[in-house]
Amino acid sequence: MFENLSDRLSGVFERLTKQGALSEDDVRTALREVRVALLEADVSLPVARDFVRAVQDKATGQAVTKSVTPGQQVVKIVHDELVHVLGGDADDGALKIDQVPAPILMVGLQGSGKTTTTAKLAKRLTERDRKRVLMASLDTNRPAAMEQLAILGSQIGVDTLPIVPGETPVQIARRAKQQATLGGYDVYMLDTAGRLHIDAELIAQAAEVRDVANPRETLLVVDGLTGQDAVNVATEFDDKIGVTGVVLTRMDGDGRGGAALSMRAITGKPIRFVGLGEKMDAIETFEPSRIAGRILGMGDIVALVEKAQQTFETEQAERMMKRFQKGQFNMNDLKMQMEQMLKMGGVSSMVGMLPGAQKMAKAVDEAGFDDKVIARQIALIQSMTRKERANPQILQASRKKRIAAGAGMQVSDLNKLLKMHRQMSDMMKKMGKGGMLKKAMAGMFGKGGLPGAGGAAPTEEQLQAAQAQLGKMGGFPGAGGANPFATGASLPPGLSGFGKKR
Repeated sequence: MFENLSDRLSGVFERLTKQGALSEDDVRTALREVRVALLEADVSLPVARDFVRAVQDKATGQAVTKSVTPGQQVVKIVHDELVHVLGGDADDGALKIDQVPAPILMVGLQGSGKTTTTAKLAKRLTERDRKRVLMASLDTNRPAAMEQLAILGSQIGVDTLPIVPGETPVQIARRAKQQATLGGYDVYMLDTAGRLHIDAELIAQAAEVRDVANPRETLLVVDGLTGQDAVNVATEFDDKIGVTGVVLTRMDGDGRGGAALSMRAITGKPIRFVGLGEKMDAIETFEPSRIAGRILGMGDIVALVEKAQQTFETEQAERMMKRFQKGQFNMNDLKMQMEQMLKMGGVSSMVGMLPGAQKMAKAVDEAGFDDKVIARQIALIQSMTRKERANPQILQASRKKRIAAGAGMQVSDLNKLLKMHRQMSDMMKKMGKGGMLKKAMAGMFGKGGLPGAGGAAPTEEQLQAAQAQLGKMGGFPGAGGANPFATGASLPPGLSGFGKKR
């Protein structure tokens, strides 16, 4: 998401920040490049023009050009304006589910990912907000649409309304409302029918259901890959039905992101969530300040910390912390870290949230390091005996041959893994002695240092401290802080070449 735009803008601002003193002409030249970058990212012309004008008005005064760090001042102005364009001022982005049961109406065109998004949001509400959710499919047109939602419901552990053949969408909506009320549900979600294009029948049907359910939220699901057409769809649905928020799907496949940048400015409707893949947890809250940070290559350390908190097992974390502080780091620890990385979305997901993401992503890609490589590394460790995992120093030639053969790999692959382990072990010793690890964990998980360990949720200042500590030690949170590759643009010797084809 936003890779192309981020690449272009990072190049523009890198030149600005290196220049030192800036004239107003320098700023105007840079902003012309920004406008071209926005247009190439499929941002609508009026939005791009207004954005550049607003930035130029703030960035060409003496307060910027005569400041000590004018380039950084311009970047901050661009960041703040991006936040404004993406989020506006009035909405905090939270779903309005304050009444019980709270109805949520899901609308959109066929093929936009509406049914999958309904299930993703139901899972999110169940797990994060501890809400009891009922899903109901109102799609009587598409074959097996109701069965699809029922299957997804069983996969994620969320109840779905029993299917009664022959009912109209309005009758299903009434029955869903009754069952949600009598069954003690907090939220019920109505997945309406879609069409390949907006027509009178689709609008009339959705309007009827809206009048029956009186939804607290009417979420429009649109395919982000359709670019500016997604904005047009949102405008038309809002005009005829009334939309309270937008969910952009397939944003993991859109390197431009123009729909997201244009949506709020043109429709005035907030983007609530973005879908980033097919998995049931591949959906994120759309938070303008964090998205702006990603676009400008500043990373999204808050999202990274949230993922760590969701997947972190407290008891295991406490044990690892004690071991690391003593300078102990064996193959079992390394395996736990790798498994943690996969739980948190894998290499590409985590790299995208770290500062300098674009440069690092290229370095990782060039090294051929991906989730398959991590899986092969785990296979090598699993091929070891308990004694070998606890004491990798005992691995000699015969043992190495057996381990590599057991994992279906070469001894050279095992040697690279062992070298990486030695480097990470040295890093752990340094961090344990200097207290750096403890500071980073405290910054990420609050005063207690670990989730569930009695600490409060981390503040913005603590998160900034965590980001600073992570920058020093080149690490990921969630598994003791160490990371097979540093947060720079190059990989350490122990890993370089690991994923290359033999």
